[in-house]
Amino acid sequence: MKLSREVAELLKAGVIEQDTADRIEQYYLTKAGPPQNKLVIVFGILGSLLVGLGIVLILAHNWDELSRSIKTVIAFIPLLAGQAICGYTLFRQQDSITWREAGSTFLVMAIGACIALISQIYNIPGNLSSFLFTWSLLTLPIIYVMRSSVASLLYLCGITWYACETGYWGYPERESYLYWGLLLLALPHYYNLYKKHSESNFFTFHNWFIPISVITVLGTVATGFEELMFIAYMSLFGVLYQIGNTTILREQKIRNNGYLVLGSLGSVALLLGLSFDWFWEDLRTKEFSTEAMVSSPEFITAVVLTLAATALLVYQKKRESPFTIKPVELVFLLLIGIFFVGMTSPFVTILINLLVLAIGILTIREGARHNHFGILNYGLLIVTVLIICRFFDTNLSFILRGLLFVAVGLGFFYANYWMARRKKRVKSEE
Repeated sequence: MKLSREVAELLKAGVIEQDTADRIEQYYLTKAGPPQNKLVIVFGILGSLLVGLGIVLILAHNWDELSRSIKTVIAFIPLLAGQAICGYTLFRQQDSITWREAGSTFLVMAIGACIALISQIYNIPGNLSSFLFTWSLLTLPIIYVMRSSVASLLYLCGITWYACETGYWGYPERESYLYWGLLLLALPHYYNLYKKHSESNFFTFHNWFIPISVITVLGTVATGFEELMFIAYMSLFGVLYQIGNTTILREQKIRNNGYLVLGSLGSVALLLGLSFDWFWEDLRTKEFSTEAMVSSPEFITAVVLTLAATALLVYQKKRESPFTIKPVELVFLLLIGIFFVGMTSPFVTILINLLVLAIGILTIREGARHNHFGILNYGLLIVTVLIICRFFDTNLSFILRGLLFVAVGLGFFYANYWMARRKKRVKSEE
């Protein structure tokens, strides 16, 4: 283990005594709980999925030859088997993550199969959205009874699919507002992971699944003022970025911090999309009713998310010492002013291009200051993508465009070479 190696190194260097080393290892062993083999957990979950799919395929091959009563019995067999496995886990293997997650996964799949089969056998009317809603509701208790993170992830996938089915593909006949209530019901389990298992892979998966789900579904609130969703989405990315900068998440590796990555990438990607003039030309030709706009779901969503992002920003900066401003932290506020400028002025694209360029340069500066290759190259990538966008949006000659790309490529090489030499020099000085 990495912890054991570090403790042994400190012990060898005389930084700590043997008694202190023993207490440190005992503390982290107690905090982590019983040892678990991650590979066994993964194979247990995959095994449950494969067994469930295999049973479905076997039954599907001979399904038409079976009577209705036999079909009904078969439909409930996987469900009963899944409940039996979960019952055994609760009474005999409750400390085993492998049993909990594998049993929960099988039961979740069995619930969906049973609902679908019974509906097909007895020709019960319904649609995909109602099926997904029912399946998600029946999955919810498994999350808390079994303390299952896989069930929670499957639940998040299910409610996201349900929201897309109702809010995008079923609009305007159906609405997806129930999604937000269903999402709130899953958050206590996520909070428990945050408090007790913040270093686990399941917590990392939730750090990606939850923001991706919200980003995917937010667009379903749009009705008649879709242009305001750009402000709403930018404020959402601001909220995600601030959540990713909280103490517990900031200490994690960047690849484990989905909030920070999605908040930053989303903000930059949205700005790059708005750097083209087609959106603003269309916006300037529209006439808005102020009364209707203020009462629209898009306006309310944008206001709520902007206030939330602002509150999180102020809260973070009050706790931060020394005071610093990250390159994309204020973008959601700047876009509001830019949006109103774009409603009347054609120079809005110049402002956005300058803003994206500033973000790229500041990101490069931050990467250089922290000796972080990832941040440095991210800033260079922002500048490169901005140049590519302008490649298709300007009348520059191909020679100038080619020289511009060569310059950017050389910039990549030089910046990384300079960073490598700097890190090597700092390391030799230490």
